[in-house]
Amino acid sequence: MAVVWVFASLRPLTKDKGQLSIEGSNVREIIDNMEKEYPGIKEALVYEGNLMPGMAVIVDGETGNVGLLEKVKENSEVHFLPAIGGGS
Repeated sequence: MAVVWVFASLRPLTKDKGQLSIEGSNVREIIDNMEKEYPGIKEALVYEGNLMPGMAVIVDGETGNVGLLEKVKENSEVHFLPAIGGGS
């Protein structure tokens, strides 16, 4: 199973778990399987069939460029990271 790291603002949806073991061969399957156990998480990560605007997915240290179709291996690490704004 892939290891999914959950950022702090989503942890209330995952019963305060910061790390999840989830099956899936791509990001879409990972999110769908997370939704089965943690209802509401998909709404936070997906908008109109695509990765939520301002959200990045990192698989095995590489920023994905195909969104929900990004491939995930059996032992992958998956991170969902929101865009960070600010600065001057």
